[in-house]
Amino acid sequence: MDGQKLKPDKKPLIKIIIKQRYLILMVLPFIIWAVIFKYLPLWGWLMAFQDYKPRAGMGMLDYPFVGLKHFITLFKDPMFYNVMRNTLGMSFMQLFIGFPLPIIFAIMLNEVKNIRYKKFIQTSTYLPHFVSWVIVAGIFTTILSGDGIVNELLLFFNIIKEPVSFFSMPKWFWAICTSAEVWKELGWNSIIFLAAITSIDPTLYEAAKVDGASRLQSIRHITLPGISNTILVILVLEIGWMISIGFEKQYLMGNSLVQDYAKVLDLYVLDYGIKLGRYSFGTAIGIFKSVVSIILLYSANKIAKRWKGQAVI
Repeated sequence: MDGQKLKPDKKPLIKIIIKQRYLILMVLPFIIWAVIFKYLPLWGWLMAFQDYKPRAGMGMLDYPFVGLKHFITLFKDPMFYNVMRNTLGMSFMQLFIGFPLPIIFAIMLNEVKNIRYKKFIQTSTYLPHFVSWVIVAGIFTTILSGDGIVNELLLFFNIIKEPVSFFSMPKWFWAICTSAEVWKELGWNSIIFLAAITSIDPTLYEAAKVDGASRLQSIRHITLPGISNTILVILVLEIGWMISIGFEKQYLMGNSLVQDYAKVLDLYVLDYGIKLGRYSFGTAIGIFKSVVSIILLYSANKIAKRWKGQAVI
């Protein structure tokens, strides 16, 4: 037809819903969960702009508004900047050490040809993920104690002359926490990269073998390019979570001697917000964390878009 544009066939929304009703029903519980536990609590952000102290018979809108008072208090507190240093320091260590190791581990595991040995390694490295941080902290406290296996080995090889008290040395604390995180999550974090590797066409490896490529060359020219998109997506998400590293390992392995290096943002909220009944102050820190995380996420996504030519998320 001359002069006429073909219009796409648009189905009524009700027909689409009826056709996809089973998929919608499957997703519905997760939508309800997200609304209840992720979106409804945002109403509580109002506390950050109030002097909130729970009182019987008072609604959320009955408390006096104080504007940005709690944010100003936060940015004027010298402890906040020390806490941010610790948070970002441990986050960067985790990013530069804990992020590439699961990729390397997944590639090495993929090269193992003995199926039984491969399954044994997978199982033994996945298990620590299901161990609580209380047990992990106990394990690391034991092996790094004065009579622990680490000191015994260092003494045996004459690297040191007397036992070292690792948990009384503040500058070692970041390395200890990063090591514990890597040990606990290495196997679990490698799962997604193993899945990405298995999606690579096996004929590519066969063709490379016929052409005389070594295993290292196959990894460099087939495996790494094949999982590059997955690596980039996970990296962007990791950057978005940099400021939210939790507090369990720092809380359980920290002590009064290493507090200057152990206190992170979530512990700061616990100690100077919730424990002291400063709920408005704690909420202000939570909003700060969310805003910074969003900025980091979108900045990383923007950089990835310029690099790859398309948005990652």
